[in-house]
Order: sequence, then structure tokens, then C-alpha cells
Amino acid sequence: MIAEAGGQPAPLEILGPGHGGGRLADVLPSALAVLGVPGSTDPLGLRPALAGVRRIAVLLVDGLGWYQLPTAAPYAPTVAGLAATVARPLIAGFPSTTPTSLVSLGTGVAPGAHGVLGFTVRVPGTDRVLTHTDWAADPSPLCWQPVPTQLERARAAGVTTSVVSRPEFGGSGLTVAANRGGDFRGAAGADAVATAMLAALAAGAGPTLVSGYHADLDRHGHVSGVDSAPWRVAATEVDALVARLVDGLPPDAALLVTADHGQLDIPATHRFDLDTDPRLRAGVRLVAGEARVRYLHVEPGAVDDVRAAWSEVLGAAARVRTRDEMVATGWFGPVAEEHLGRIGDVVVICNDTYAVMASRTERPMASKLVAYHGSDTAAELTVPLLVVRG
Repeated sequence: MIAEAGGQPAPLEILGPGHGGGRLADVLPSALAVLGVPGSTDPLGLRPALAGVRRIAVLLVDGLGWYQLPTAAPYAPTVAGLAATVARPLIAGFPSTTPTSLVSLGTGVAPGAHGVLGFTVRVPGTDRVLTHTDWAADPSPLCWQPVPTQLERARAAGVTTSVVSRPEFGGSGLTVAANRGGDFRGAAGADAVATAMLAALAAGAGPTLVSGYHADLDRHGHVSGVDSAPWRVAATEVDALVARLVDGLPPDAALLVTADHGQLDIPATHRFDLDTDPRLRAGVRLVAGEARVRYLHVEPGAVDDVRAAWSEVLGAAARVRTRDEMVATGWFGPVAEEHLGRIGDVVVICNDTYAVMASRTERPMASKLVAYHGSDTAAELTVPLLVVRG
């Protein structure tokens, strides 16, 4: 697929792991470098533009991909203005899904190192599928995700660190995996997130780092579709959130706004259902991942047969690979040996606007959503970074 005008890939173009420059995982290491945390590198080169900054707020807007910015522009003029002047694209990482991206942001490393390798993954040695967004304390987040977070590194260096997110996420497995080391402040809704982030930014007497999260745009995209009426309302609320943060920045502060992934609406005619097609169930012991990237854990000796069956049924709608092939592509980065079993024996990566549902074995709403993400298209992988000084 050819690139769009201006050199950007077309939205449905499949990106390789070497595409682009900056990564979502680079954001906090660069922020720590700006704040003077010893040993921190600055892969995004933020220090010259943010010289003298002692307080940084990082806001992640769930679902606000780079390719959604023009769609949001009529309802988000503040974001649109920043996108036109102080924005650059980053690559979120693969799979392009919220738990993986949140932990990549929080740790500053690729998924193969931190181990949160999908929305749902198999717990190796069991038939249990762990849903990272419903994760409490089993398995232990400190064991499941062993990499120190950037907030832990910052706090150890004397930086005041805070996390602002929905109240119900306090103490969750995913919050601990991604953001341990920050004082948690619960905030529901865009206005509350802005209030809590600004309060946390002002609370520190010295270097300060605040990590904030807002989920509503992603939720409305999933349920109603990108550019639906509810999505537009959510984009307006995101704009108000960003505007409040920009207006409230102290003179020695900076705001970094980014996202975890983009989204694609998936037509009804582009949906396969692995629970109603016996060809897709043959030889498969357990299914994880999500609709755009499936992890298939198969019966002993069934890899070749499962791969052949899925390739025949899905055809051009997907690429069907083995675990070894996927690891060799480099998308996960180097994968720790203890994390390999979390990736399926067979991995199915959807092309274009196709998806593979599991209507009977996943939550009922999962197959009824409008927009999805997870795969390696430009629209899903590319996220913005907006950099604003106080």
C-alpha cells in the first residue's frame, strides 16, 4: 500500500518493527532525563526543548491514535492546534493494545522484556487465560512483570511521583505492573483527571512527575465506532482536559500527551468467528489475545495443521505465523524465556479491517463492539506525542 501525501504510511499499511523513530516506551525515559534522573537516556531528544523544566505531566489518552487526530479535530480544537505545531508520531508497540502499551510506557522497555504481551494471555503451565484489565493479585504483578518502572527509578532519585487514573484501577495488577512507584490519585472523568493532575504537579517541592490516564475516548470508539456521536462528545471532553492542563501548567512545567493505540471500525462482513467454525477450533486447546491478534495454544503436534487450517479459512484476511517466527520479527523485542509461553504456538495477525471473534468463549460484548485494535497497521500502531511547555 502506498504512503499518504506527506510521507505518512496509509492507515491500513502494515508496519514493520523498524518503522519510524520514537517509541511510546521512550517517553518516560526522556522525561526522566529532562528531570535529571541519573543514568537516564533521552531517546526522544526532549532535553533541549525542555531545558529548565522541573515538573512534567504525562497524559495518556486511551484510543487517540495519530490517525484519529484529523477526525477529532472539529471537536477538539486545542488538540488540533497542538497537533499542527508540537506533535510527532510515535510507535506504540505490538500488539497495539492497552495493557501492553501501558506497561511499555511505564517501564520504558519492549513487551518481550516486561511480559505483558497482549490483552489476554495464557498463564504458562495452565489452561488459564489472564485478562490484564481484570487482573488483581494472581499472578503477583511483581513476578509477572519484573522490570522496575520508570516511576520507581524517578522516586529513588528524589522525584515526587504520582499516578492519576480511575479510582477502581488503584492497586490493580495492571496499575502495579505499569506504574508502581507513584502515589495513586483516583479520578473519574476528564475534569477530575485535570484537577488531580494539576494538584499533583503543584504538590512536589522539587522535581515532579505525574502520569495520568483517561479512558473514555477508547470506550466510546469500541462501543459506538470512531467518529460516532458519543465518540465526538468524548473527543470534546479530551480537548477540555488538555486545555485545562495547558492553561494550568506552572512556568517550570511541561505537558506530554500521548496514547496507547489507534482504532479501526470492523465491518460485520469482515468478522470470522472461531467459536462457530469447527475448522478454526480443530487442534486448538486454548485461545488468547484479542480480535485483531489471536494467540492459539494448540494440542501437542498440531502446530502445522492448525496453521494450515487458519491460513486456508482466513486467506488474505490474516497472516498466520508460529511463535518462533513472531519472536524473530523483532516486534516484541528480545523475549525473556519465562515470557515465551504467554505467546501462542500459532499467532494470527489480522490484515485490513478483519477480525476473529470468539462469540461463546469471550465476554458477550467483545464480539459486538464496533471498533478494535491490536494489529500492526499504521492506524493502530501510530500514536501522537504532543509536547507543551508552561
